[in-house]
Amino acid sequence: MTLAITPGTTTAVPAVVGADLRVPLVTGERVTYANLDHAASAPCLQEVRDAVDELLPWYASVHRGAGFASQVSTRVYEQARDRIRKFVGAHASDAVVFTRNTTDSLNLLARSVPRNTAVVLFDSEHHAALLPWRGPNVQRVPAPSSSGAAVVALDRALAAAPVGPRLVIVTGASNVTGELWPVAELAKVARRHGARIALDAAQLAPHRPINARELGVDYIAFSGHKIYAPFGAGVLVGRADWLQQAQPYLVGGGATSKVTDHGDRLGVAWSAVPERHEAGSPNVVGVHALASACEILSRHWEQTVAHEQELLTRLQDGLRSIPGFRELAILTDADKVGVVSFTISGFDAGFLAAALSAEYGIGVRDGAFCAHVIVGRLVKQVGSHEQRAVRASIGLGTTAEHVDRLVAALRTLVTEGPKWTYAQQDGRWVPENDDRTLPPFLA
Repeated sequence: MTLAITPGTTTAVPAVVGADLRVPLVTGERVTYANLDHAASAPCLQEVRDAVDELLPWYASVHRGAGFASQVSTRVYEQARDRIRKFVGAHASDAVVFTRNTTDSLNLLARSVPRNTAVVLFDSEHHAALLPWRGPNVQRVPAPSSSGAAVVALDRALAAAPVGPRLVIVTGASNVTGELWPVAELAKVARRHGARIALDAAQLAPHRPINARELGVDYIAFSGHKIYAPFGAGVLVGRADWLQQAQPYLVGGGATSKVTDHGDRLGVAWSAVPERHEAGSPNVVGVHALASACEILSRHWEQTVAHEQELLTRLQDGLRSIPGFRELAILTDADKVGVVSFTISGFDAGFLAAALSAEYGIGVRDGAFCAHVIVGRLVKQVGSHEQRAVRASIGLGTTAEHVDRLVAALRTLVTEGPKWTYAQQDGRWVPENDDRTLPPFLA
């Protein structure tokens, strides 16, 4: 077991790869990298890396291989379904379909719903959940101002939805604000109206335990790269009937049980779920990494949540002391995970992110975070004319020094200005005369 005591806190949490990474500054120094961009992609857990290293000598083709290594890889791949089903508290009968990421999972679900399904979702969703649903039966509900208002709005939207199959899409934790949505309450409303509910857990899964049965959700989607397993795997977990009735998401080897030649056409018998939607050689390494990360987090939820909340309080208190700081918020009454998006009056978000990186070795995200509709609305509410914000996001690799460095750096940029000169290049702010060298493997 690899745990790390986070400097400045009292909590031991699973250790991440790259915790001691040092990056160059434009001023010539090198500093330990302050990764405050976990919401985009989380670093790899050391235990996940170890699990991958353990598997690699046995890596071989999955399914249909007679070789011993192939049998081992197949067992690893299939056991991962049960490990992930346990992680999300799913029913034993629920399908576990491996994908590339949350976006892939939700597109698969969108391709699998019955024809004329009425889909209801809030317009504050990430593009992965917002964009796959098209057509006249899709109802986008304006983002509510509170958890209670969300429940009322969904009740009204479903009452007005067409008769027939119905599906609600909801995020577990906003990737813009970090706010926790009232998933269980929304699921009760959905059930009362005969609707199914799909949970986008991309931002929830790394931060809080999930139990599908307790929440009352029918589908859950999340990504490995958000949950400290950056090896290119995602998953869709949920009721198998719609997935079984749908045409394969991709066609090819693995999705077929038999192909016959009838001269002018091919006869195809498709595999059952989950193989039906997993055509091609599966990503056994990514799947093993994802399942390993799920098990590691499951053993450390108490420490993980305590670590995050301690640093989140420190971050919010520090940022609120900076002149012109405005935090973005959707729900006024919600708890949140370690994500803070904000604007600072008079400063372009892209410029701030560039200067934080170049002069202080801090990684944050700037832009609209693949949630353009809600970010555009929120920045307008806080008085910004930009369509962009800065997002600082906390994870297992975050330390108190990282948080303090961000706060101090922003205060210096706001009150004293940058030490370096910057210019816009292809729509992005970059430091001029930047002669920092890239790592050797990029040479």
